[in-house]
Amino acid sequence: MLLLLLQVSASCLWLGRSEVVTSFESSCPQFFFRETPPNEALEPENPAWICQRYKNQYYFATLYDRDRRIPVYSAYLYQPGPGKRPKTWLVEPQLMGPTYPKTMEREWTLLNYFNVSLEQLSKSQAMLQDYKNLTGLNRGHLNPSSHHPNSSSRTATFTLTNIVPQDEKLNGGAWNNYEQQTMTRRTQGCNTTYVIVGAVPGNNYIAKGRVNKPSHIWSSACCEVDTNHRKAWAVIAENDKNKVQLLTLGELEDVLTQLYRRDQVSLFDSNCPRE
Repeated sequence: MLLLLLQVSASCLWLGRSEVVTSFESSCPQFFFRETPPNEALEPENPAWICQRYKNQYYFATLYDRDRRIPVYSAYLYQPGPGKRPKTWLVEPQLMGPTYPKTMEREWTLLNYFNVSLEQLSKSQAMLQDYKNLTGLNRGHLNPSSHHPNSSSRTATFTLTNIVPQDEKLNGGAWNNYEQQTMTRRTQGCNTTYVIVGAVPGNNYIAKGRVNKPSHIWSSACCEVDTNHRKAWAVIAENDKNKVQLLTLGELEDVLTQLYRRDQVSLFDSNCPRE
């Protein structure tokens, strides 16, 4: 009996430290304005809350849709810096179960050192194979590597749990302009900028029905100018057109509410301005 209790206690301690967590409020709240994640209106039927961990450090948070194998959203702090774009793609071992590594790893590492099969891995998440031979689509980051200050934080964004099939013209065109130019202008004077970028599930799939192609990609930001002043903005884009629509935070929340057809969407704490 004592041995069983010790095993259960050890298991609970491991789960408590794991990357796939029970809530963002208790595990990695620092990526959300006033430590308040979006409400439940965006949650899929089979969610995974991931505190994205690389080299023993958390870099951002992702709500992942296990069934559609795409992220619902990724949340991070906007801290752009110079540096090279990483080339190594990573996956999340914890999506297979709590006995696997807590940090993101390469597929090759899991297959060769952790006795993981391709079938095992493919059941839990999208894989590199799913994104091969795409026509008109790219591996589109929600949380872009260019919004991070160093090599480790940029590499952490190269997990497939932060990726959706994105229209290649949009990804390299209007969306890239928003990420690189509009964000630079809008964040002038901001001390801290909290960002949440998401994808609305669509009716189409890639990889023989394994990975959903979102109908829309959206981004929202809440900027703290100082302790008494904040500003916010948002954009949304249809995932088959090279066009980004600039919105207020409140307008984006209303659009997402209509697209998801559930409760009213709230992306940030109420102290972030909606107008």
